[in-house]
Amino acid sequence: MSSNIRRLRRRAFSRRGFLQSVGGTAAAAGSGFFSGAPEVLWGATAPRGAQDEPAPPGDMLDYRIELCTAREGFDRRTARTCWAQSRAGVILPGAAGNPGGRPLAIITTQPLNLSGSDVYYGIHQMRSTDLGRTWSAPEPCPGLERRRVSDQVEVALCDLTPKWHAASRRLLGTGHTAWYRGDRLMPGRPRETGYTAFDPATGEWSAWQTLAMPDRPEFKNAGAGCTQRIDLPDGRILLPVYFKRPDERCYSVAVLRCRFDGTTLEYLDHGDELKHDVPRGFAEPSLTKFGGRFFLTLRNDVRGYVTSGPDGLKFDEPRPWTFDDGSELGNYNTQQHWVTHSDGLFLVYTRRGASNDHVFRHRAPLFIARVDTERLCVVRSTERVLVPERGTRIGNFGVADFTPEETWVVTTEWMQPPGVEKHGSANRIYVTRLHWTRPNRLFGGQ
Repeated sequence: MSSNIRRLRRRAFSRRGFLQSVGGTAAAAGSGFFSGAPEVLWGATAPRGAQDEPAPPGDMLDYRIELCTAREGFDRRTARTCWAQSRAGVILPGAAGNPGGRPLAIITTQPLNLSGSDVYYGIHQMRSTDLGRTWSAPEPCPGLERRRVSDQVEVALCDLTPKWHAASRRLLGTGHTAWYRGDRLMPGRPRETGYTAFDPATGEWSAWQTLAMPDRPEFKNAGAGCTQRIDLPDGRILLPVYFKRPDERCYSVAVLRCRFDGTTLEYLDHGDELKHDVPRGFAEPSLTKFGGRFFLTLRNDVRGYVTSGPDGLKFDEPRPWTFDDGSELGNYNTQQHWVTHSDGLFLVYTRRGASNDHVFRHRAPLFIARVDTERLCVVRSTERVLVPERGTRIGNFGVADFTPEETWVVTTEWMQPPGVEKHGSANRIYVTRLHWTRPNRLFGGQ
């Protein structure tokens, strides 16, 4: 984003207030295959408030940023939906259905109705067989569409994150359900952890299911939307979820220990229940493991939080995310995710203070920076721009380890409210490729 963009007066927007002017129009999908040429190499121009790209010591892990576009296209005059919640999963070489020597990539995404708030339709997919250089057009996945519960009520699987599960040789996607009445989110709706698995041998996704949870009031509204999980060496899964009782306003977070046999995801137990009484509590947790310790990052309406623990189930008291100089990171009401390399841990996030007051909840640009794992803070001097700001939010994203030499961050330009396109957004699905200066020895191990 150009540094001479006029700073706008800072406002605090609720989702409902920000979307009041939204009309019933949206983005048009592309067709055929899309070739995404790289747009940015060796980092992106830093917006106001960001640091210049650092020159790391000779022995420090570094990476090159390559910004690619898997698809784009937007015509507000004709379309009623745009693509949202795009994330990538990788099928490793040698798996059934992929006997060659290169990984296969799948992006899951879904249409969003721009006349409402979080009104999603069925999961679609895009595929690449050439290392992400070209992509098929989004196509619906049979079994992952909305389901009708009654004449006026439908339920959708959404906020899906696909990740290869080595023990079952499946691409396991986890998310949560959203319940609609008349194409609007139901008040007092339940929430379940939804999941589906892609079998590379058949090339098909399983019909989505919901995870059976203990019969407790707080688990009537519990889901794993937009979270990062850890797969243990024995095949068991550590899956972060957030949940609340029907009469509560604040969500709590816990990590579930689960088992997946290739067909059914089974709850085994869960760890500490992390609570926070600031409006809406904790949500959209993401988990990683680095240096023998587990790290959990948490969304909150006021500021993002972080904690760590020894086993992925028990955690210290969460603390606000800060830079290493003690100042607040500036992330709020938006998810953050991990990029984990054997030689360094990184956080991907959005924040205030980047000439981005015109962006909903400051959800662009997308930043990456190294994490000081001893002090649990972000090292300011290492901050870089992963995806530039073009007027609209890009804060719903996912991370995928593609090869030992390459990690992807996938996000979408979310075309709400009307007018965001005047800054250059076009409902692009971005694949930002991090090319490491040395291989990630953790590849395939989480």
